[in-house]
Amino acid sequence: MKKFLLYITKIFIIVVLTAVLLDGLFTFSFLHSRNRGKIENVFNSDSQKFDVVILGSSRANNHFVTQMFEDKGIKAFNYGMSGGHLFEAALMLKLMIERKYEIKNVILEADLNLSSETDSHSVSALFLPYIHNSDIIKEQFKEKEGFSELYYIPFYRFIKYDSKIGFRETFLTAVGKKTNALDNLGYYPLEKHKNGNMKNNIVNLNPLPHNKYYEEIKTLCKENNIKFIAVMTPMCENVIGMNYFDKVKKAYPEIYNYENVVVENKYFSSCGHMTNSGAKLFTARIIQDFFTENSRSLNKYKK
Repeated sequence: MKKFLLYITKIFIIVVLTAVLLDGLFTFSFLHSRNRGKIENVFNSDSQKFDVVILGSSRANNHFVTQMFEDKGIKAFNYGMSGGHLFEAALMLKLMIERKYEIKNVILEADLNLSSETDSHSVSALFLPYIHNSDIIKEQFKEKEGFSELYYIPFYRFIKYDSKIGFRETFLTAVGKKTNALDNLGYYPLEKHKNGNMKNNIVNLNPLPHNKYYEEIKTLCKENNIKFIAVMTPMCENVIGMNYFDKVKKAYPEIYNYENVVVENKYFSSCGHMTNSGAKLFTARIIQDFFTENSRSLNKYKK
């Protein structure tokens, strides 16, 4: 029995040491990469200067044509992340501020995600390789279910989210394999597809009266002298339940409503995402309204 217990103890120690070693190797790979994704690009960066930083979900990533800002002499980058929620947007801004980014304006796509304070498992997982190297990331995840396992059990986070930060992603990160996430200054253009979903029902969607992560972003901007521009972006003409945007206006009167600036289906790849052509129309309006000397009155967008 004594020999058996000793054998089990040795196996346990070997497993733990292996997990610690693998955890260190995987983490090392992510800590030395800047060209695969937006998160590691920010986390492993030094101080940068931007006139405009764009945050949000795919409705930011696919809707703000960053080059159009640059063409006007406005240094910008689109940090919108497909599938992302306000949880991840707030965390991205915190990391930028920690790295002493000088940002004049933050444009936040704030509409559908105001209805939830949950994180996006597929996107938030991409922050986890750095959880032992960042108090900011640690604190952001601390209140989430399963935090203790993710933080204290070595290599567990890489196993649980294998499809996002597992062996394949770690290997590609280690060899410096690029993705298109940073192309086009972070903007990802979409085209019209025959099978695009041109129907959407948001009747049962309701914005939270006080979204924690939206308020965090708003407060961070105020504390760091960053102009905060929150906008609702367009949806196609087939959407059922468009009064959701009226609910957002009532709960958050400071958010500018641009949901009806582009409505024709020909400008949409799917009901919630514009094509490159639609995004150009939308971006031109944003630049005109906020970044020209003769910017028009925005009162009608606040109603």
